Amino acid sequence: MDKKITEMLRNNQRWARKRLKYNPNYFKDMAEGQTPDTLWIGCSDSRVPAEILTGNHPGQLFVHRNIANMVIHTDLNCMSVVQYAVEVLKVKDIVVCGHTNCGGIKAAADLQSRGLISNWLMHIQDLYSRHQTLLNSLNEKHRLDVVTRLNVAEQIWNLGRSSIIKDAWARGQDLTISGLVYDIEDGHLLEEGVDASNSEELEINYRNYIARLLTLTDQDLDQEAIDRIAKDKLAEDEEENNKENKTFSYLDYY
Repeated sequence: MDKKITEMLRNNQRWARKRLKYNPNYFKDMAEGQTPDTLWIGCSDSRVPAEILTGNHPGQLFVHRNIANMVIHTDLNCMSVVQYAVEVLKVKDIVVCGHTNCGGIKAAADLQSRGLISNWLMHIQDLYSRHQTLLNSLNEKHRLDVVTRLNVAEQIWNLGRSSIIKDAWARGQDLTISGLVYDIEDGHLLEEGVDASNSEELEINYRNYIARLLTLTDQDLDQEAIDRIAKDKLAEDEEENNKENKTFSYLDYY
């Protein structure tokens, strides 16, 4: 057997033993069924593992991943996942999460033909063309980051206009869709402010978000990063001050 597979099996066995040591009924309880309250639609990129970066464990997230975290109405795989999550699991939240340094975003932006995947990335290329004036005014790094943000907003828009979500909202189901971006360079999830709990909110928040993005400059984006570092430092200081009151959690053991 391949060495890598052997290593995976050994790691799995160690992981299973630790779970049982922490909770003897861990797998028995897990086998009873799943009740996640969140559907996560993310990128297939190996650097963006949904459970790890959100502090969740098996059973808490229902996950769908594809290249560049797309929600396309003709993608029966994605739409089937959404339908099952909404109508069977009754999730209360759906998150579409993009990430910086995304290979799909970069490939779409350079317009080179890459065979089959170019058909998939055409959706992002269309997005790039619609906002070309803004994107051409930014430096390369900021340009790609803004395309990532635009793409998340677009997928939230697509998701909210799907028959599955519209029907859920029409029958009064408690369901919120939200967009996030994961910054690979600092490990932080960033709230994008494009979310909705009904069709009216979707329309307003999507258009307001796009309008705000269209005003951004390189200086604005640099300042966002500076503000985020300062905010993170404050949060870190608060955690240090509260260390003596910290209690044991699943994540400490994991």
